Amino acid sequence: MPSRKEFVAHERTEQEVCDYLGADGLIYQSVEDMLQAGRSMNSQIERFDASCFDGDYVTGNITEEYLANLEVGRGKGKKGA
Repeated sequence: MPSRKEFVAHERTEQEVCDYLGADGLIYQSVEDMLQAGRSMNSQIERFDASCFDGDYVTGNITEEYLANLEVGRGKGKKGA
């Protein structure tokens, strides 16, 4: 599971994300619109895991403390960490 710091847009402006990706532009879609698009393709799907966007983890046991510990643990064992 990625930490928040590992997402490409973490603490980056839209222009910085475009530069990082080599993109000409960037358009953000709302989470609800993204979920609705998925539902429109298969109405039998009752729930999507969009936890990296909305913080609603299907396991139900992911806390802010867990996420903070995950970020701290990523640097262990790396050069200069």
